[in-house]
Order: sequence, then C-alpha cells, then structure tokens
Amino acid sequence: MRILQSRRFAFAAGDLYRQTEPNRALQPTENDMSDTQQRIDSLVKQNDIVLFMKGSASFPMCGFSGRAIQILKACGVDTKALKTVNVLEDEAIRQGIKEYSNWPTIPQLYVKGEFIGGSDIMMEMYESGELQQALGTPAN
Repeated sequence: MRILQSRRFAFAAGDLYRQTEPNRALQPTENDMSDTQQRIDSLVKQNDIVLFMKGSASFPMCGFSGRAIQILKACGVDTKALKTVNVLEDEAIRQGIKEYSNWPTIPQLYVKGEFIGGSDIMMEMYESGELQQALGTPAN
C-alpha cells in the first residue's frame, strides 16, 4: 500500500489518519530561528530596497502591502528592481521578520539595510519627502 505523508496527516488508501506525533515542522526551533534571522539579515543587507509583504509586487495579497507598493511606485521605484519577500510562503520568515525589526506588522520596508517601517510610516514619509530622500529618488 502506498502512503503519502504531509506535515499533519498521513494518507493511506484514501483513508485519513492523524499522525501520532505533533507536527514539529510548523514550529521553528531555536536553530531554525537563528538560520531565519541570518537569511533575513542577508536579504536586508544584499539588496538596496527590500519589502517584506504579503504577496508580490505584481499581486499584493493584502491592502497594506498593496499600499506599500503604490507608495514605492509613486516614489519612482521600479518594482521589477525591488526585492520583495512574500511572507505567506514561509512561516519562519513571517514570524522572524517581526523579531528582526521588533515591529509587529507586515509589510516592512528596508532601504540600504535600514528599517523604514510599514505602510503608514511610508505614507507619512512620502508626504513629507523623507521617503524619496531615503530611496534616493526625486521628490514629487
């Protein structure tokens, strides 16, 4: 009999069986978190502009992430050159970015390794011209 296993369930001959061990793969361990923090740190330091968001620049999956993309576009940022990280694809990154920045919400914008903030802060900075200055784009 062929058995297919997922993270939470084992499927055998069309029947559904709960695994006896709790799913440890969904809960990051300390080593996973340090690896996650290293991955996040690399992303932030290796890219001039990084947006941790829900979805992608071409298909944001929440209003705040969509707003962040629109603000960056209004600043003249080419979204094809922008590094976006879809936190919905990786739970460790989704939780780890909150710890990395000590900021509880997503999206999160980093420019030249510096944490800028979420969409509300981006909007305030855009309106004052500070965001364009941080991005190195001309103020509108």
